[in-house]
Amino acid sequence: MIDGVIEAKGLTKVYPGAVPVTAVVGVDLEVERGAFAAVIGPSGSGKTTLLNLLGGLDAPTSGSLRVDGQDLSGLSPESRIDFRLAHIGFVFQAYNLVPVLSALENVEFIMLLQGVPRRRRQERALELLEAVGLADRRRARPGEMSGGQQQRVAVARALASRPGFVLADEPTANLDSKSAFGLLDVMQKLNRDEKTTFLFSTHDARVMERASRVVVLEDGRIVSDERKPA
Repeated sequence: MIDGVIEAKGLTKVYPGAVPVTAVVGVDLEVERGAFAAVIGPSGSGKTTLLNLLGGLDAPTSGSLRVDGQDLSGLSPESRIDFRLAHIGFVFQAYNLVPVLSALENVEFIMLLQGVPRRRRQERALELLEAVGLADRRRARPGEMSGGQQQRVAVARALASRPGFVLADEPTANLDSKSAFGLLDVMQKLNRDEKTTFLFSTHDARVMERASRVVVLEDGRIVSDERKPA
């Protein structure tokens, strides 16, 4: 029995319509605590849909999902939002930073929603900006930072509430090689130091090379699941 952060069984997602689209089909997946894993596959294979299901951003049509021991299928939409805030961090390809907030304020934002006192918010946000090498840019707004710097802020924000795991959807897709390698270095260090589980959706060979486990998705089904030797 693994110490699992994610336990999905028979996870299926069908989008209704004149012609229903089945995006994910009967996925069984367990992701162990502390993993640095990647889900890969061609465009349209269901990678983003699977991550949205695992992160509670979307509800499955059928199947079961437990995250950090919590059965997400039994939660109301409001309870799912609260659970995501406390247990799951997200890093998106488009960064999704609030443009009028500084780097420090963007990292604080999730904790603000959680009602964390201001001093604790600022201490945690600064600690994370130091971890991603951006303490000196804490007052800068997103428009004053490079793409790589913005994505580092997004990673820091994802870790602010000490989530059980972080879902990263194509986080390096818009970055040049230097920025991508720097971001991956940061995430691997945080994986080791914070013991945070990372699960990527990616086309990027740079991410696949770093991943300790690679899950291949085709037509919404897992066709391969390989773990690299430690």
